[in-house]
Formats: sequence, structure tokens, C-alpha cells
Amino acid sequence: MRDLILTLRMIKWEHTIFALPFALIGLLVASQGRPGWATLGWILVAMVGARSTAMAFNRLVDHRIDAANPRTAMRELPSGALQRGPVIGFVLASAALLVIAAWQLNPLCFALSPVALLVVWSYSLTKRFTAAAHLFLGLALGIAPVGAWLAVQGSIALFPILIGIGVMSWVAGFDILYSCQDLEFDRQSGLHSVPAAFGPQVARWISRGLHAITLVAWALAFREAGFGIVSLGGLLAVAGLLGYEHWLVRSGDLRQIDKAFFELNSYVGIVLLAAVLVDLYWL
Repeated sequence: MRDLILTLRMIKWEHTIFALPFALIGLLVASQGRPGWATLGWILVAMVGARSTAMAFNRLVDHRIDAANPRTAMRELPSGALQRGPVIGFVLASAALLVIAAWQLNPLCFALSPVALLVVWSYSLTKRFTAAAHLFLGLALGIAPVGAWLAVQGSIALFPILIGIGVMSWVAGFDILYSCQDLEFDRQSGLHSVPAAFGPQVARWISRGLHAITLVAWALAFREAGFGIVSLGGLLAVAGLLGYEHWLVRSGDLRQIDKAFFELNSYVGIVLLAAVLVDLYWL
């Protein structure tokens, strides 16, 4: 039980909220606001399994890097508070949870579950060879609305792809800002990131550009779904949140990076999900 508690703390399971609203958006639009309870339940199980196995795998493969980085040296694995064995078991158990959930949803989801695992695991390795690692992280979360759509429809469509593109660029954008903290460490360690490759000022502009893509992609998705003024209002609120995030770090001062990264971004998906709910059920 102690190892489980430490593992859940290590992977910050509460950050599932970053991707979960978008999976629910994909589910609700695909089902026209009438999802089956079983489908909803198994999608939630799949989301928890995917996110948990991804983060535990990340901490597992990065534990030596984390140990060398003063910012992360006190994490559970590098500090010795948690051993590798329980984490390996947690990675496999969470992966099995995803596969079981996909099996319960439909044959296509089950067939694609190994691909989903490959995506959510592989991003942890990409910073070793490419500055595009932020986009791989974004892709790992961006497949959530696509997977939820497939669970309902059994086929792909433009709406979940646009939502997924928006999620990918949104996550990549805020991850670039967060990685500015490790710019010098990444350079010294031979790790790749946009700040390490281009410097913090250019990195901030790239992040802004990615978030502009996010807003365009989500606007096109809402237009594709036929949503109206409420969803537009939700999108404007998200634009305000992202704008405030960039304002907080505009000078390169990272003292408020936790607020910009965790607090503001946790509201983005919730705001959009609320707008979709109003459009589907009250208008």
C-alpha cells in the first residue's frame, strides 16, 4: 500500500484532468449527447490506465536523469523512497487496464490498444534525440478524443482529429514553457528541447504559435460539430487563460511557472467541456 501511494504521488495521477475532458468531449459528440453508461465507464478506465502507465514509464526510464537534475532529484525513484520493481509492476498493470478497457469497448479499440501504448510510452524517450519531444507528449494526450470517438463510432471523423490536433499543440506549447526551467541542465546533459535548442525567448514565441494553432483547431472542430455561441464563448475564455499563461512568463521570469503550467492549464479542458455540455443539453 505504501508503494502504491508513493507511485500515485509520483505520477501525479490528479493531472489526468489535462486529457480527460477532451476524451469526454469526443465521447459526447460521437454519441450526440447520449453515451451509454458502460461505454463511459470503460473510457474512464482506459484513460486512467493510459495516463498512469505513461507517467510511471516516464519516471522509470528517466530516473537517472531525474537524479542528476537538482530540480527533480527528490522525486520518489531517484531519492530511493521507491524502488524500481513496484513501478515496473504498476506500468504493466496500468497497461493491462488500458487493454482490458479497449477490449470491452469494441474490436477496433482493442486492435489499436498496442498502438496507443506505443504512443504513450515512446514520448518519454524522444528528448534523447529530438527537440520535437514536446509534440510527442502532446500526441500522447491528443489521441484521447480520437480514442473516445472510436469507442462510440468505430470509425474516424474530422471532429476528433481537430480536437486532437488542438490538444497536441496546446500540451506541446505549455510543455515548452515548463521545460525552460531545465534549459541549462538539458544542454549540459545532451538532452533535447525547444528551449535548449533555440533559447528561452524563441521558445516562448514557438509556444505562442502552438497555442494559436490550438485555438484555430478547436474553433474549426466546433464549427464542424455545428456548435454556436456558447462554445465560442468557451473558446474565448480558453484564449484568455492561455494569454494569461504567456503573460505570467513574458519576461522569462519562471517564478510563477507552476501557476502557469498546472493551475491555468487545468481549467482549459474543463471550460471547453462545460461549453460543449451546454451546447448539447441546453441549446
